[in-house]
Amino acid sequence: MIKRFATAAGLAVLLTLGLAGCGDSKDEGETGAVTVFAAASLTESFTTLGKQFEAAHPGSKVTFNFGGSSGLATQINEGAPADVFASASPKNMQAVTSAENPVTFVRNQLVIAVAKGNPKGITGLADLTEPDLKVALCAEAVPCGAAARTALEAAAVELTPVTLEQDVKAALSKVKLGEVDAALVYRTDAEASAADVDGIEFPESAKAINDYPIALLKSAANTTGGQAFIDYVLSADGVKVLTEAGFQAP
Repeated sequence: MIKRFATAAGLAVLLTLGLAGCGDSKDEGETGAVTVFAAASLTESFTTLGKQFEAAHPGSKVTFNFGGSSGLATQINEGAPADVFASASPKNMQAVTSAENPVTFVRNQLVIAVAKGNPKGITGLADLTEPDLKVALCAEAVPCGAAARTALEAAAVELTPVTLEQDVKAALSKVKLGEVDAALVYRTDAEASAADVDGIEFPESAKAINDYPIALLKSAANTTGGQAFIDYVLSADGVKVLTEAGFQAP
């Protein structure tokens, strides 16, 4: 508390220093509203990281837009407001002209998602060609679809899916709803839905591992908050959440 006998000049100096100190504290503790566009396969992990980030940065609020990376890239290029973009492939990141210095923060690998208990006895990609099986894939424009095509080519398997979905969550939901017998999805998505599906590993997935880059956008309305979120994703706390979800270190 300022004493009564402080001179007017001294009071002015104290108030100036106090205001400056408040400003510094706000810069360290608050980051405001942060908008993050992220691949659908990051839904569970980034939702957790968003809550942790808000707790670590009082006054911040993270809003997510999850979806297929190709669609998100198009939205950003068409002017959708975003501070950060996290893609499931470098190709879709490269399509975003406003992305600054992307950093690969995790990798992901495909599995075959099947109904719990694997009632069809699927053990590998070749089994998916059985005529009585219905299979869902992601469209090739999105990373999970491009990875699936690479894996199928590596296995020399020709497959005709009954549906092509615009993101990995949509493909997985077909299995969960019983609309298909199997789908090629990321390991992390199968693990997140372990109560409903089993993930069948297959060797060719090693040839189709996706790198996930994250970047601040030049058009960001909140560059400070966006960079702070990226730093949190790259921190030990962020790595812990991501690896526990099944993502691999880059």
